Amino acid sequence: MSVTKASESLTDTERYLFDLNGYIVVKNVFSKDEIAKANECVDAHFERTAHERLNPSIRNTLPNSGMAGTDPSKGRIDLGHILSWQETDLFKNVLDHPKLVPYYHEFLGKGYRMDHMPFIIAQNKGSEGFSLHGGTIDVSSGAYNHFLAYSCQQGIIRNSLMAASVVLHDQPAGSGGFCIVRGSHKSNFKAPASMINGNEYKEFIYQPETEAGDVLLFSEGTVHGALGWEMDYQRRVALYRFAPATCCYGRSYMEEGEVGMGKGWPAEIYEGMTETQKAVLLPPYATRLDRVLLDDDGQGTTVSSRSEAKKKFDKEVFGSRYF
Repeated sequence: MSVTKASESLTDTERYLFDLNGYIVVKNVFSKDEIAKANECVDAHFERTAHERLNPSIRNTLPNSGMAGTDPSKGRIDLGHILSWQETDLFKNVLDHPKLVPYYHEFLGKGYRMDHMPFIIAQNKGSEGFSLHGGTIDVSSGAYNHFLAYSCQQGIIRNSLMAASVVLHDQPAGSGGFCIVRGSHKSNFKAPASMINGNEYKEFIYQPETEAGDVLLFSEGTVHGALGWEMDYQRRVALYRFAPATCCYGRSYMEEGEVGMGKGWPAEIYEGMTETQKAVLLPPYATRLDRVLLDDDGQGTTVSSRSEAKKKFDKEVFGSRYF
Protein backbone atom coordinates (compact mmCIF):
# COMPACT_ATOMS: atom_id res chain seq x y z
CA MET A 1 0.00 0.00 0.00
CA SER A 2 1.34 3.46 -0.95
CA VAL A 3 1.21 5.15 2.45
CA THR A 4 3.63 7.81 3.66
CA LYS A 5 3.85 10.23 6.53
CA ALA A 6 3.46 13.90 5.67
CA SER A 7 6.84 15.61 5.44
CA GLU A 8 8.28 19.00 4.59
CA SER A 9 10.04 17.55 1.57
CA LEU A 10 9.56 14.31 -0.28
CA THR A 11 11.88 11.36 0.13
CA ASP A 12 13.17 9.08 -2.60
CA THR A 13 10.81 6.42 -1.23
CA GLU A 14 7.79 8.67 -1.67
CA ARG A 15 8.76 9.49 -5.25
CA TYR A 16 9.29 5.80 -5.96
CA LEU A 17 5.91 4.79 -4.53
CA PHE A 18 4.02 7.43 -6.50
CA ASP A 19 5.87 6.53 -9.69
CA LEU A 20 5.25 2.84 -9.03
CA ASN A 21 1.56 2.97 -8.15
CA GLY A 22 0.21 6.26 -9.52
CA TYR A 23 -1.09 7.39 -6.13
CA ILE A 24 0.03 8.00 -2.57
CA VAL A 25 -1.71 8.46 0.79
CA VAL A 26 -0.49 11.34 2.95
CA LYS A 27 -1.37 10.43 6.52
CA ASN A 28 -2.87 12.70 9.19
CA VAL A 29 -2.91 15.93 7.22
CA PHE A 30 -5.90 17.13 9.23
CA SER A 31 -6.56 16.61 12.93
CA LYS A 32 -9.58 14.85 14.42
CA ASP A 33 -10.95 18.22 15.55
CA GLU A 34 -10.57 19.70 12.06
CA ILE A 35 -12.32 16.70 10.53
CA ALA A 36 -15.14 16.84 13.09
CA LYS A 37 -15.73 20.51 12.32
CA ALA A 38 -15.67 19.82 8.57
CA ASN A 39 -18.27 17.08 8.96
CA GLU A 40 -20.47 19.39 11.02
CA CYS A 41 -20.22 21.86 8.16
CA VAL A 42 -21.22 19.19 5.62
CA ASP A 43 -24.18 18.24 7.84
CA ALA A 44 -25.29 21.87 8.02
CA HIS A 45 -25.29 22.26 4.23
CA PHE A 46 -26.36 18.75 3.27
CA GLU A 47 -30.10 19.16 2.85
CA ARG A 48 -29.73 22.33 0.77
CA THR A 49 -26.80 21.37 -1.46
CA ALA A 50 -26.84 17.56 -1.80
CA HIS A 51 -27.72 16.16 -5.22
CA GLU A 52 -28.14 12.41 -5.63
CA ARG A 53 -27.47 10.78 -9.00
CA LEU A 54 -30.77 8.95 -9.52
CA ASN A 55 -31.47 9.75 -13.18
CA PRO A 56 -30.20 6.80 -15.24
CA SER A 57 -28.47 9.21 -17.64
CA ILE A 58 -26.11 10.43 -14.90
CA ARG A 59 -25.51 7.18 -13.01
CA ASN A 60 -21.87 6.13 -12.74
CA THR A 61 -22.26 2.36 -13.19
CA LEU A 62 -24.15 -0.11 -15.32
CA PRO A 63 -27.13 -1.82 -13.63
CA ASN A 64 -26.21 -5.07 -11.88
CA SER A 65 -22.51 -4.60 -12.59
CA GLY A 66 -19.74 -5.30 -10.10
CA MET A 67 -19.57 -1.65 -9.02
CA ALA A 68 -23.31 -0.94 -8.94
CA GLY A 69 -23.68 -1.52 -5.19
CA THR A 70 -26.21 -3.68 -3.40
CA ASP A 71 -29.09 -1.17 -3.46
CA PRO A 72 -29.94 0.05 -6.98
CA SER A 73 -32.18 2.77 -5.55
CA LYS A 74 -29.17 4.66 -4.16
CA GLY A 75 -26.89 6.84 -6.26
CA ARG A 76 -23.78 8.81 -5.45
CA ILE A 77 -24.43 12.13 -3.70
CA ASP A 78 -22.54 15.29 -4.72
CA LEU A 79 -22.33 18.60 -2.82
CA GLY A 80 -20.82 21.70 -4.40
CA HIS A 81 -19.94 25.21 -3.15
CA ILE A 82 -17.58 23.90 -0.46
CA LEU A 83 -15.04 26.73 -0.88
CA SER A 84 -17.76 29.24 -0.01
CA TRP A 85 -18.64 27.53 3.29
CA GLN A 86 -17.46 29.77 6.11
CA GLU A 87 -17.94 27.45 9.11
CA THR A 88 -14.52 25.83 8.62
CA ASP A 89 -11.23 26.71 6.95
CA LEU A 90 -10.41 23.09 6.09
CA PHE A 91 -11.78 23.16 2.56
CA LYS A 92 -9.80 26.30 1.67
CA ASN A 93 -6.69 25.02 3.43
CA VAL A 94 -6.41 22.08 1.03
CA LEU A 95 -5.19 24.60 -1.56
CA ASP A 96 -2.02 25.57 0.33
CA HIS A 97 -1.66 23.28 3.34
CA PRO A 98 2.02 23.11 4.39
CA LYS A 99 1.84 19.30 4.55
CA LEU A 100 0.50 19.12 0.99
CA VAL A 101 2.39 21.87 -0.88
CA PRO A 102 5.61 19.78 -1.16
CA TYR A 103 3.61 17.04 -2.91
CA TYR A 104 1.90 19.54 -5.20
CA HIS A 105 5.27 21.02 -6.15
CA GLU A 106 6.83 17.59 -6.67
CA PHE A 107 4.02 16.17 -8.81
CA LEU A 108 2.73 19.33 -10.56
CA GLY A 109 5.53 21.89 -10.35
CA LYS A 110 5.59 25.38 -8.89
CA GLY A 111 2.70 27.54 -9.99
CA TYR A 112 0.26 24.62 -9.66
CA ARG A 113 -3.37 25.65 -9.93
CA MET A 114 -6.82 24.41 -8.97
CA ASP A 115 -8.44 23.08 -12.14
CA HIS A 116 -11.93 21.85 -11.14
CA MET A 117 -14.49 23.08 -8.66
CA PRO A 118 -14.00 20.91 -5.55
CA PHE A 119 -16.96 19.07 -4.07
CA ILE A 120 -18.08 16.50 -1.51
CA ILE A 121 -18.72 12.92 -2.62
CA ALA A 122 -21.01 10.89 -0.34
CA GLN A 123 -22.19 7.30 -0.53
CA ASN A 124 -24.73 5.64 1.74
CA LYS A 125 -24.73 1.91 2.42
CA GLY A 126 -25.56 0.02 -0.77
CA SER A 127 -24.89 3.04 -2.99
CA GLU A 128 -23.35 2.54 -6.41
CA GLY A 129 -19.69 3.30 -6.99
CA PHE A 130 -18.13 4.46 -10.26
CA SER A 131 -16.96 2.30 -13.15
CA LEU A 132 -13.24 2.48 -13.90
CA HIS A 133 -12.24 5.57 -15.86
CA GLY A 134 -9.27 7.80 -16.62
CA GLY A 135 -5.81 6.65 -17.60
CA THR A 136 -2.89 8.13 -19.51
CA ILE A 137 -4.10 5.65 -22.11
CA ASP A 138 -7.88 5.86 -21.80
CA VAL A 139 -9.14 2.75 -20.05
CA SER A 140 -12.15 2.45 -22.38
CA SER A 141 -10.99 3.67 -25.80
CA GLY A 142 -7.25 3.09 -25.71
CA ALA A 143 -6.66 6.68 -26.91
CA TYR A 144 -3.84 8.79 -25.48
CA ASN A 145 -5.18 11.20 -22.84
CA HIS A 146 -2.67 14.05 -22.98
CA PHE A 147 -4.92 16.13 -20.69
CA LEU A 148 -4.72 13.46 -17.96
CA ALA A 149 -1.26 12.11 -18.72
CA TYR A 150 1.41 11.03 -16.25
CA SER A 151 5.08 11.40 -17.14
CA CYS A 152 8.46 11.11 -15.48
CA GLN A 153 11.44 12.49 -17.38
CA GLN A 154 14.94 12.80 -15.93
CA GLY A 155 13.58 12.25 -12.45
CA ILE A 156 10.87 14.93 -12.73
CA ILE A 157 7.30 13.70 -12.17
CA ARG A 158 4.47 15.59 -13.83
CA ASN A 159 0.73 14.99 -13.94
CA SER A 160 -1.42 16.93 -16.38
CA LEU A 161 -4.18 16.52 -13.81
CA MET A 162 -3.91 15.27 -10.24
CA ALA A 163 -6.65 14.64 -7.71
CA ALA A 164 -6.52 15.27 -3.97
CA SER A 165 -9.16 13.38 -2.01
CA VAL A 166 -9.60 14.50 1.60
CA VAL A 167 -10.95 11.60 3.64
CA LEU A 168 -13.73 12.72 6.02
CA HIS A 169 -14.86 9.26 7.22
CA ASP A 170 -12.68 6.15 7.62
CA GLN A 171 -12.48 3.77 4.67
CA PRO A 172 -11.16 0.46 6.08
CA ALA A 173 -10.40 -2.62 4.00
CA GLY A 174 -13.55 -4.03 2.43
CA SER A 175 -15.59 -0.86 2.94
CA GLY A 176 -15.84 -0.02 -0.75
CA GLY A 177 -15.42 3.50 -2.04
CA PHE A 178 -12.36 4.70 -3.94
CA CYS A 179 -10.47 2.05 -5.87
CA ILE A 180 -7.53 2.13 -8.25
CA VAL A 181 -5.63 -0.06 -10.69
CA ARG A 182 -2.11 0.29 -9.35
CA GLY A 183 0.50 1.09 -11.98
CA SER A 184 -2.07 1.72 -14.72
CA HIS A 185 -0.73 5.25 -15.31
CA LYS A 186 1.96 3.46 -17.34
CA SER A 187 -0.37 1.08 -19.17
CA ASN A 188 -0.41 1.14 -22.99
CA PHE A 189 -3.72 -0.55 -23.74
CA LYS A 190 -7.40 -0.23 -22.92
CA ALA A 191 -8.90 -2.54 -20.31
CA PRO A 192 -11.45 -5.30 -20.94
CA ALA A 193 -15.01 -3.98 -20.60
CA SER A 194 -15.75 -6.64 -17.99
CA MET A 195 -12.95 -5.23 -15.81
CA ILE A 196 -14.09 -1.63 -16.29
CA ASN A 197 -17.50 -2.57 -14.89
CA GLY A 198 -16.05 -4.60 -12.02
CA ASN A 199 -17.32 -7.96 -13.22
CA GLU A 200 -13.96 -9.64 -13.86
CA TYR A 201 -10.30 -9.27 -12.90
CA LYS A 202 -11.33 -7.87 -9.53
CA GLU A 203 -7.98 -8.89 -8.06
CA PHE A 204 -6.39 -5.98 -9.95
CA ILE A 205 -8.87 -3.40 -8.60
CA TYR A 206 -7.48 -2.21 -5.28
CA GLN A 207 -9.24 -0.29 -2.50
CA PRO A 208 -6.71 1.66 -0.39
CA GLU A 209 -7.33 1.78 3.36
CA THR A 210 -7.59 5.37 4.59
CA GLU A 211 -8.56 7.16 7.78
CA ALA A 212 -10.34 10.45 8.35
CA GLY A 213 -7.76 13.22 8.04
CA ASP A 214 -5.69 11.47 5.36
CA VAL A 215 -5.35 12.92 1.87
CA LEU A 216 -5.09 10.54 -1.07
CA LEU A 217 -3.25 12.02 -4.06
CA PHE A 218 -3.63 10.24 -7.38
CA SER A 219 -2.81 10.95 -10.98
CA GLU A 220 -5.85 11.19 -13.22
CA GLY A 221 -3.60 9.21 -15.55
CA THR A 222 -4.06 6.25 -13.19
CA VAL A 223 -7.22 4.22 -13.86
CA HIS A 224 -9.56 4.57 -10.90
CA GLY A 225 -13.19 4.37 -9.83
CA ALA A 226 -15.29 3.50 -6.79
CA LEU A 227 -16.80 0.34 -5.37
CA GLY A 228 -20.27 0.14 -3.89
CA TRP A 229 -20.27 1.33 -0.27
CA GLU A 230 -20.57 -1.43 2.35
CA MET A 231 -20.44 0.38 5.70
CA ASP A 232 -23.39 1.42 7.88
CA TYR A 233 -22.09 5.00 8.02
CA GLN A 234 -21.82 7.38 5.09
CA ARG A 235 -18.71 7.57 2.97
CA ARG A 236 -17.47 11.16 2.63
CA VAL A 237 -14.53 12.70 0.80
CA ALA A 238 -13.78 16.19 -0.49
CA LEU A 239 -12.37 15.90 -4.01
CA TYR A 240 -10.08 18.47 -5.65
CA ARG A 241 -8.20 18.45 -8.96
CA PHE A 242 -4.99 20.37 -9.55
CA ALA A 243 -2.90 20.98 -12.67
CA PRO A 244 0.49 22.44 -13.58
CA ALA A 245 0.67 26.17 -14.27
CA THR A 246 0.19 25.82 -18.04
CA CYS A 247 -2.32 22.95 -18.06
CA CYS A 248 -6.10 23.18 -18.06
CA TYR A 249 -8.99 20.72 -18.23
CA GLY A 250 -11.91 22.48 -16.53
CA ARG A 251 -13.30 25.91 -17.42
CA SER A 252 -15.00 27.13 -14.24
CA TYR A 253 -12.25 29.72 -13.85
CA MET A 254 -13.64 31.45 -16.98
CA GLU A 255 -17.25 31.64 -15.90
CA GLU A 256 -17.66 34.78 -13.77
CA GLY A 257 -16.01 37.33 -11.51
CA GLU A 258 -12.77 39.21 -12.06
CA VAL A 259 -9.36 38.07 -10.90
CA GLY A 260 -6.00 39.00 -12.34
CA MET A 261 -6.59 38.33 -16.03
CA GLY A 262 -10.13 38.40 -17.35
CA LYS A 263 -12.90 36.32 -15.86
CA GLY A 264 -12.43 34.26 -12.75
CA TRP A 265 -13.91 31.67 -10.45
CA PRO A 266 -17.28 32.40 -8.80
CA ALA A 267 -16.84 35.44 -6.56
CA GLU A 268 -18.30 33.64 -3.52
CA ILE A 269 -15.29 31.37 -3.10
CA TYR A 270 -12.80 34.21 -2.53
CA GLU A 271 -14.34 35.34 0.76
CA GLY A 272 -11.93 34.61 3.60
CA MET A 273 -9.15 33.32 1.35
CA THR A 274 -5.50 34.09 1.99
CA GLU A 275 -3.23 35.50 -0.70
CA THR A 276 -1.51 32.13 -1.11
CA GLN A 277 -4.86 30.42 -1.64
CA LYS A 278 -5.86 33.02 -4.21
CA ALA A 279 -2.59 32.33 -6.06
CA VAL A 280 -3.71 28.72 -6.56
CA LEU A 281 -6.82 30.02 -8.34
CA LEU A 282 -4.91 31.87 -11.05
CA PRO A 283 -5.75 30.91 -14.65
CA PRO A 284 -3.29 28.83 -16.70
CA TYR A 285 -0.20 30.64 -17.97
CA ALA A 286 3.56 30.13 -17.73
CA THR A 287 5.40 30.78 -14.49
CA ARG A 288 7.72 33.38 -16.08
CA LEU A 289 4.82 35.70 -16.90
CA ASP A 290 4.46 37.33 -13.47
CA ARG A 291 2.88 34.24 -11.93
CA VAL A 292 2.60 34.22 -8.15
CA LEU A 293 4.35 31.10 -6.84
CA LEU A 294 3.92 29.54 -3.42
CA ASP A 295 6.99 29.00 -1.27
CA ASP A 296 7.88 25.42 -0.41
CA ASP A 297 5.93 25.58 2.86
CA GLY A 298 2.93 27.31 1.30
CA GLN A 299 3.21 30.21 3.73
CA GLY A 300 4.52 32.89 1.38
CA THR A 301 4.84 33.78 -2.28
CA THR A 302 7.30 35.03 -4.86
CA VAL A 303 6.64 36.34 -8.36
CA SER A 304 8.39 34.83 -11.37
CA SER A 305 8.87 37.51 -13.99
CA ARG A 306 10.60 38.57 -17.20
CA SER A 307 12.58 41.78 -17.38
CA GLU A 308 10.76 45.10 -17.52
CA ALA A 309 12.48 45.80 -20.85
CA LYS A 310 10.86 42.72 -22.42
CA LYS A 311 7.46 43.60 -21.03
CA LYS A 312 7.82 47.15 -22.31
CA PHE A 313 8.75 45.84 -25.76
CA ASP A 314 5.73 43.51 -25.83
CA LYS A 315 3.53 46.44 -24.86
CA GLU A 316 4.82 48.36 -27.86
CA VAL A 317 4.35 45.41 -30.22
CA PHE A 318 1.07 43.91 -28.99
CA GLY A 319 -0.50 46.64 -26.88
CA SER A 320 -0.14 44.32 -23.89
CA ARG A 321 2.72 43.50 -21.53
CA TYR A 322 2.13 39.83 -22.27
CA PHE A 323 2.42 38.12 -25.62
